Amino acid sequence: MVTTHALVGLLVALPLAVLAPEHATAVLAAGVVGGIAPDFDVFATHRKTLHLPTYGTVAAGVALVLALAVPTPATLATLAFLLAAALHNAGDIVCCGLGARPWHNRSERSVYDHYRGRWIPPRRWIRYDGAPEDLALAVGLAVPSAAILEWRWQLLTVALLGVSVVYTLARKRLECVARWGVQFLPARVRRYVPERYVTG
Repeated sequence: MVTTHALVGLLVALPLAVLAPEHATAVLAAGVVGGIAPDFDVFATHRKTLHLPTYGTVAAGVALVLALAVPTPATLATLAFLLAAALHNAGDIVCCGLGARPWHNRSERSVYDHYRGRWIPPRRWIRYDGAPEDLALAVGLAVPSAAILEWRWQLLTVALLGVSVVYTLARKRLECVARWGVQFLPARVRRYVPERYVTG
């Protein structure tokens, strides 16, 4: 779930925020945005355009060295963003493959590796986004942030968990409703709809 990715980003940024509390807001916000940023490619080629498993990991490593050498708000926020984005790729790899109804779909494409020029097969440790194990992971990820951060970030954490619960309960129905509703959209709008809702 995108909410799980956001919670990963918050958790990744948490140690940086604790070590540099004066920069906490920028670092935590960067972690959350970095956690969800790769999924903006849902309107292009999903899990390929902005998912960069090899290059993203290298970039996060460079950002770590830079942040250790020059710990400023900009370098710490960049580190949080890139670490969260790199972990987003890892999360998609351990989840399901591409396609609508991933609980039935046996796609062998999880994330595209631009460095090797091939799709990485999914591990399916989490059967699909919104599966009960995805929700359990989200809850586990949320606990440290809810326990340590100030009230504004605690509210965000609780809100993300709330969305996660609703999404998990409605997951399979939402897919059907979305695919049904797409047929009523004007053609000029339908071309911007992610392919999984059009082709299955």
